[in-house]
Amino acid sequence: MNLLRKKNFQQLAQRPSTLKKALNAFDLTMLGIGAIIGTGIFVLTGTGALTAGPALMVSFVIAALACCFAALCYAEFASMVPVAGSAYTYAYATLGEIVAFIIGWDLILEYLLAVSSVSVGWSGYFQSLLDGFGMHLPTMFTGAPGTNPDGEFTLFNLPAFVIIMLITLLISIGIKETKRVNNIMVVVKVSVILLFIAVAIFYVKPAQWSPFMPYGFQGVFTAAATVFFAFIGFDAVASSAEETIQPEKNLPKGILFSLGICTVLYIIVSGIMTGVVPFLEFERYIDHPVSAVLKVAGQNWVSGVIDVGAILGMTTVMLVMLYGQTRIMFAMSRDGLIPNIFQKVNPKFGTPFVSTWIFGLISAVLGAFIPLTQLAELVNIGTLSAFILVAISVIVLRKTEPHLNRAFKCPMVPVVPILAVLFCGFLILNLNPLTWLRFLVWLLIGAVIYFTYSVKHSKLKDAS
Repeated sequence: MNLLRKKNFQQLAQRPSTLKKALNAFDLTMLGIGAIIGTGIFVLTGTGALTAGPALMVSFVIAALACCFAALCYAEFASMVPVAGSAYTYAYATLGEIVAFIIGWDLILEYLLAVSSVSVGWSGYFQSLLDGFGMHLPTMFTGAPGTNPDGEFTLFNLPAFVIIMLITLLISIGIKETKRVNNIMVVVKVSVILLFIAVAIFYVKPAQWSPFMPYGFQGVFTAAATVFFAFIGFDAVASSAEETIQPEKNLPKGILFSLGICTVLYIIVSGIMTGVVPFLEFERYIDHPVSAVLKVAGQNWVSGVIDVGAILGMTTVMLVMLYGQTRIMFAMSRDGLIPNIFQKVNPKFGTPFVSTWIFGLISAVLGAFIPLTQLAELVNIGTLSAFILVAISVIVLRKTEPHLNRAFKCPMVPVVPILAVLFCGFLILNLNPLTWLRFLVWLLIGAVIYFTYSVKHSKLKDAS
């Protein structure tokens, strides 16, 4: 078995696609913002503030730097190989099949658990909104078993299940419909965040930023590893390569623009939040920290608007993550590493229809029945591992294929890729040891699938 067999870059670049091209640089930027701004800014800011204090702003900068270095590496590959599959496809052409499978398996973990866990947060905000109108769901349909804080019986998180099913329906219909809905919701939620900044900035008390780093650098680093979840999603932009118009130009723009815009918003919002509310008080508002800041400031009407923005924000995160999930599976199936059913494209809608519904249903069931709060770090470790391997791939390819056409070049190679490896590796070291154990179990499951199925059905098997 040739576990390190590789794809040919020239053949990849010329491969015909059955997917519809409908995305430009603006659409890709909106797709990236749709994936990034959601749970991170509306929920994790409260958790991060309890861990880092006002220095949460620094934590976001550290996490953003790790993403920025990785994004530059992604942008180079995206401009060279405009093919679905993102980091999985890049690794297949540089590090070999088994490494590519590991990355693809990582990304499945990232997207699947991200969609499921965000759906639970979405459900909480949605139920809060219903409560504001005096409407209440039966308690048994408000959460996964054993998740009610008052000990009441819960069986099924109905809102989490329904929202994922609706998003699955939208994605399965077509990319044009998906991008239109995403663009509208992104405009609304960014407007809501700008409204928060415009109103809350007048209530900032600089004295609240002292002590700035109450738990020292360890608190800052731990918070950075946690809020890294807030940035995952820009890599989903790379998964849309085959549906992008002029991908060699538009993909790098979409990746870098979306990451830059979101980083600025995160830093400003976290600074304002800790300047209005003493960071220790966020323990009382852990599920809705942004809207709570406005309630403390006496701006209840804006707080209600923020709740609506949070619902839209989480909706776009689930939409883009589920979209990226199906495109990764599409690429892996097309290469023979997973069953053929995941690459079948519906002739009417031009989407991997069956794959979309399979993973939509899995995500919905997980969100409805399983408490996923402890699994958020699993999303982080899978993503960070993929980022590290992409950065290494850039260095390898510069050495092995220096003359390939690169519409966008990652600057300062190998310095930037090495920084990506160091920053991402450092964040991994700050994750919970239990997360490492769960991640190893996931990799073992992937190894069983690879050695029992993938090596026998790989499309490169006969050529190796």
